[in-house]
Amino acid sequence: MLTLLAFVAALALLIAVHEWGHYRMALACGVKVLRFSIGFGPVLLRWQGRSGTEFTLCLLPLGGYVRMLDEREAEVSPQERHLAFNTQPLRARAAIVAAGPLANLVLAVLLYAAVSWIGQPQARAVLSEPAVGTLAAQAGLRSGQWVQRLSADGEPEQEVESFDQLRWVLTEAALSGQDLTLWAGSAPESAADEYRLPLSMLGPVESADVELFARIGIVAPWSAPVLGELLEQGVAARAGLQAGDRVLSVDGLVVRDAQQLRQLIRTGLDRQGNGLAQTWVLERRGNRLELTVRPEPQGEGPQRVGRIGAFVGTPPETVTLQEDFLGGLLQGLRRTGEVASLTLGMMGRMVVGLASLDNLSGPISIAEYAGKSASLGGVAYLSFLALISVSLGVLNLLPLPVLDGGHLLYYLIEGVTGRPIPEQWLERLQRAGMALLLALMSVAVFNDIARLLG
Repeated sequence: MLTLLAFVAALALLIAVHEWGHYRMALACGVKVLRFSIGFGPVLLRWQGRSGTEFTLCLLPLGGYVRMLDEREAEVSPQERHLAFNTQPLRARAAIVAAGPLANLVLAVLLYAAVSWIGQPQARAVLSEPAVGTLAAQAGLRSGQWVQRLSADGEPEQEVESFDQLRWVLTEAALSGQDLTLWAGSAPESAADEYRLPLSMLGPVESADVELFARIGIVAPWSAPVLGELLEQGVAARAGLQAGDRVLSVDGLVVRDAQQLRQLIRTGLDRQGNGLAQTWVLERRGNRLELTVRPEPQGEGPQRVGRIGAFVGTPPETVTLQEDFLGGLLQGLRRTGEVASLTLGMMGRMVVGLASLDNLSGPISIAEYAGKSASLGGVAYLSFLALISVSLGVLNLLPLPVLDGGHLLYYLIEGVTGRPIPEQWLERLQRAGMALLLALMSVAVFNDIARLLG
């Protein structure tokens, strides 16, 4: 129920803001708005505004529209012709069309700003032990180091305040093929050494997923290699392990953090996929113990990994990041710009074949993320809304027929040639655009179903 409510609330808000942008700009340009509708299908609520606009809320909140007076859609009396959309100058029509997606981008700025004003605890940028062979391990990074500053090629240095910020910059740099320089030390204020991450060696990166960060070697913030809750009759419980045990070594290898321990458990299988007996040395209430633990294989084929039926790791050390009013607005602008740039870049990579269409997500995935973010609290849900609002704004500005960006392209052509595109061509382009949009939606829904079944 929470997932459904969070999804419907998100759709209603984002659609309402988008259509409100069109509506307010139309009124500002002197265009008469006949109807402002959120959703389609049977009307649930209906009321009349002071401007004469009819407002409706419909059963299916999967879209919305603003219907303006227009000679191309219905007969317009001579007395109201100056209020029709099609009689407005080019700049006014373009402003009305652009106002919708721009309203979504403005909403994203405010939502990200609100997150900064409220503040949220984030894990500090302290590294776990990178797996052998990863870029981080080859660069010399090690467990317990604090990342203080970083810089992508050709860009100024920036202070690192949280692990989330570190992952975000890693994502941007990896997708754009930029190398990254980190400055890390043993403590926040200690002398920092310089480390080079040659992310360009990763080759074309299709998506920023768990596999990407595993290849880089920066997966999770540092946490102690201490066991938490154990499953009854799980591998850990049967081996004699207890919650609160601190693991010191596995098969003679010193364990420095929880991420390293998780990796040793995951890879504790032989070539046939059977669990290997591991010798664990641990500390329990001041005493050292030695136990034999055999990870249990889970999964299929190459995805087979070891599990012990226990939570591994303590909560990472956190810092609460909070901005003042101006700082929050600047943070909102910066984050909106970064997400918009990343979204456009990923779309471009999919167009040229450098990224898979598997990255497209449909309504099922969005609903799932809405529910998860809502369950994590208000700040997480605001961040989710901001992300979707940016995506909606960017998507609608793409120069594709049916979308707002397609209409803006028509107006650009009209401004250059001095005459509008013929109606018959507009109809053909609209049909082609609708077919393309339906194809993309079909791929997105197929990806959603594949993720559910997978």
